[in-house]
Amino acid sequence: MGFSTNRSRSGFVSEINVTPMVDVMLVLLIIFMVTAPMMTQGLDVDLPETTAKSLRQKEDPLIVTLDKTGKITLGKIEVGEALLRQQLEQLYAKNSEQPIFLKADKNVAYGVVVNIMAEIKASGFDKLGMITEPKKATK
Repeated sequence: MGFSTNRSRSGFVSEINVTPMVDVMLVLLIIFMVTAPMMTQGLDVDLPETTAKSLRQKEDPLIVTLDKTGKITLGKIEVGEALLRQQLEQLYAKNSEQPIFLKADKNVAYGVVVNIMAEIKASGFDKLGMITEPKKATK
């Protein structure tokens, strides 16, 4: 299929004009580049800071999150304090060696955090860790 070099005013142009398509694609690219960083999901937890270094894990830990409003999340599922122990006991029965981490907001009362830790320990988990933020260097 060749292109005709003999063009007259009465003939039709059989070539595709790709300029509008390129314009649309560039606009879409810019939209995706701007919105992609906003698509992160997660819970907003203001973690306490510490100077301790992070530990290496052989397997994926189970994470219990306690946010500043008192909402408890087990993994990605929101559970109430009453159901937390039942869920943890079921998970412990499946894998008793799995480490578990508590990710508590620094604005939550200490007593609430201790109660959640007691529930975790009572369900059978022995490997309980705390998730914290690294301490920011002061100048």
